[in-house]
Amino acid sequence: MEKQDIKSMTQEELRAFLVSLGEKPFRTAQIYQWMHEKLASSFDDMTNLSKVLRQKLQDACEYVSLEKVRVQISQIDGTRKYLFRLADGNVIESVLMRYKHGNSVCISSQVGCRMGCRFCASTLDGLERNLRPSEMLDQIYQIQRDTGERVSNVVVMGSGEPLDNYDNLIRFIHLLTEEGGLHISQRNVTVSTCGLVPKIRELADQGLTITLALSLHAPNDEVRKSLMPIARTYALKDVLAACHYYFEKTGRRMTFEYSLVQGVNDNLDEARELAALIQDQHGHVNLIPVNPIKERSYVQSGRKAIEAFKGCLESKGINVTIRREMGRDIDGACGQLRKSYMDKEQEKEGAAVK
Repeated sequence: MEKQDIKSMTQEELRAFLVSLGEKPFRTAQIYQWMHEKLASSFDDMTNLSKVLRQKLQDACEYVSLEKVRVQISQIDGTRKYLFRLADGNVIESVLMRYKHGNSVCISSQVGCRMGCRFCASTLDGLERNLRPSEMLDQIYQIQRDTGERVSNVVVMGSGEPLDNYDNLIRFIHLLTEEGGLHISQRNVTVSTCGLVPKIRELADQGLTITLALSLHAPNDEVRKSLMPIARTYALKDVLAACHYYFEKTGRRMTFEYSLVQGVNDNLDEARELAALIQDQHGHVNLIPVNPIKERSYVQSGRKAIEAFKGCLESKGINVTIRREMGRDIDGACGQLRKSYMDKEQEKEGAAVK
């Protein structure tokens, strides 16, 4: 019989599962608390359960607990970048960023990515597979256990396109934010998407209060297609219509992510075009100095160009911020640490063959 992924179960599913094993329903709260509040690393940690029950759970369930492979700590700002190994040998990455308002963790939603955005290292080797809710949760749990510090904000903006893993994402959000677990406010959860129009609309109908961030990165379809293959499937007018629908349904203001690439999307004409494009949207622009990756020729815009772009948007009444660069000295961009690790592992295998 296939083992059950117990950490991905809702409390109702866990209760039914335990009853099917011949256990009393009151065990549900105990086990759920061990997994999602006390952050037990295995069934053996659940000391108020009998050895018989722990063995029964061991036999029937898979208990997801990620293996910490590497931690890189920025000497600039204390940002911590984690590389975790999954049970099947795949590796994923997560980032802890400390702010005055609390600790924020950026997690991956997939192993790799199939969206093909030209400036992102996550997509260079394509999509391996989706992450399960338990594997998304345990990135946060492992970081909280490692630091001993509470995580107050979660950003699903690491490797992967979250809306391409829609069902697992929704379950993850419920497990993370509802009572019995870490109970992080949905208002402190941000999900980033490159613009999967049907899924944006589906998400709007879920009744959640999370923040949705759109990876925009261009003021028109032509430039966007050169940066993001998804733009060939969904035109900007349709993407922005879906974003407007999201605001109408949820009342949550959008975040428009805009990575500035020198000579590609950072001149003042493009700033004016961007302002006109989103002037009727309810949201703000987050300007991101692009993190260069060695596999691409893209160069980060200069500070003067970034400030000029920001000033132009503000002069048009657009609310805009420049994202603080975190972890620049530790492969801070999405997918960089995983990619460098995989490259080194392949070099080792090649050397062994020779």
